[in-house]
Amino acid sequence: MNLQHIPQIKYTESGNFFLLAGPCAIEGEEMALRIAEKLVGITDKLEIPYVFKGSFKKANRSRIDSFSGIGDEKALQILRKVSETFGVPTVTDIHTNEDADRAAQYVDVLQIPAFLVRQTDLVVAAANTGRTVNLKKGQFMSPESMKHAVQKVLDCNNQNVMVTDRGTMFGYQDMIVDFRGIPTMQHYATTVLDVTHSLQQPNQTAGVTGGRPDMIETIAKAGIAVGVDGIFIETHFDPANAKSDGANMLHLDYFEALMTKLVAIRKTVNQF
Repeated sequence: MNLQHIPQIKYTESGNFFLLAGPCAIEGEEMALRIAEKLVGITDKLEIPYVFKGSFKKANRSRIDSFSGIGDEKALQILRKVSETFGVPTVTDIHTNEDADRAAQYVDVLQIPAFLVRQTDLVVAAANTGRTVNLKKGQFMSPESMKHAVQKVLDCNNQNVMVTDRGTMFGYQDMIVDFRGIPTMQHYATTVLDVTHSLQQPNQTAGVTGGRPDMIETIAKAGIAVGVDGIFIETHFDPANAKSDGANMLHLDYFEALMTKLVAIRKTVNQF
């Protein structure tokens, strides 16, 4: 995939990894713009190609009373406003075939959630919009099996596809990152490491996913060291009160320091 096919993306010649980052879910316009402004400032300073991430709805919830969104149209319009305000591309998850056409009118990258990546009709619907498609590797899938998901997009005459590793189930309530999978999946498509979701601790008895945000820097550094193409990180200015996935998000205050370290590691890796 050529990053330049993503509208408005900048710094593609910088030699840096690219970044997909933002809140787990769109909770409102003010919070989305606040997070986007901070991230755009950081990525402009460090010349990191950047895509703002925000889910317009959260369909994969453990409990029926969990936050799922502020309304589809309202959230999608906020994503469009982020893009127009800051001149950056945006990415959001889709969960149904109908979501593909609807979301494609507002965002630049359509993301297939890990639990749904084997749903052929959904992948095809996303590919047929002509938008870039980000395929999350299922927690239950091997890196090798992702070549088939990628092929579904390619068979729709859409070359703009990337794969994101978001960890693999390790028992019932933990995740692990197998870094051997990154070079494997790079044979099939541009490959991203989803740092924060890889640190989830799912299936907790309370019905709310836990996490290990203290390990974000460790996993991110390792991903850059092994040569991943892109990094995916969810962030919030108040993770403790975020409406979704707060337990594994990076506090926005720590974002610039982490990106600075990752850029330095990338520059070193590029010398070899």
